[in-house]
Amino acid sequence: MTDTRDRLAEAALTHVPFDGMNAAALRAGARDIGLASDVADAFFPNGGADLAAWVHRQGDARLAAWMAHETDGKIRDRIAAALAKRLEFADAELVRAASSVLALPQNQPLAARLLWETADRIWSGIGDMSQDVNWYSKRATLSAVYAATVLYWLGDTSEAHTDTRDFIDRRIEDVMRFEKFKAKARTFPGVAMLGDLTTGWIRAPKSATTTEDTA
Repeated sequence: MTDTRDRLAEAALTHVPFDGMNAAALRAGARDIGLASDVADAFFPNGGADLAAWVHRQGDARLAAWMAHETDGKIRDRIAAALAKRLEFADAELVRAASSVLALPQNQPLAARLLWETADRIWSGIGDMSQDVNWYSKRATLSAVYAATVLYWLGDTSEAHTDTRDFIDRRIEDVMRFEKFKAKARTFPGVAMLGDLTTGWIRAPKSATTTEDTA
């Protein structure tokens, strides 16, 4: 089933430049691989939003595989390298098409989740073992950095996207300054306990997964 879904998505992507990232592209892709066009609705019930999520998660999966073999270096350098590599795994035209779909009000929760998943892949890939409020704040901050980086990258005309890499380095510097401030703040009496009380109960166990996470 997963193989058929992947084949359908890949076939649909060839129609995105002409039809957009939507149900029409998915149905055309289904016909290309010999499936009834309405089968696309079963595999991608939310049409273009589901296809955009599939594209995004494919890039995240490639990033995770790459990070598994990149274990050396300072944290800031590994995060910067991961962000740059994640963009290498993306196709600008598909990102533009996906962004137009995910920007719709009904799809914005999914867009936020996808950004969060990328940030989690990166922090988990470098072995982050933080708990409670630190776990949330690191991923929230990096989600914002990745979102800003993608927007910058889409408009970057520099050779080999060198301006984007400089942009990443500046944003990572901001992240590291925030992490230092946060670590210092938690040394004050009561701050760590307050953070744990306000956010610790929300987070599900790290081992818990949902069918949507593994879709």
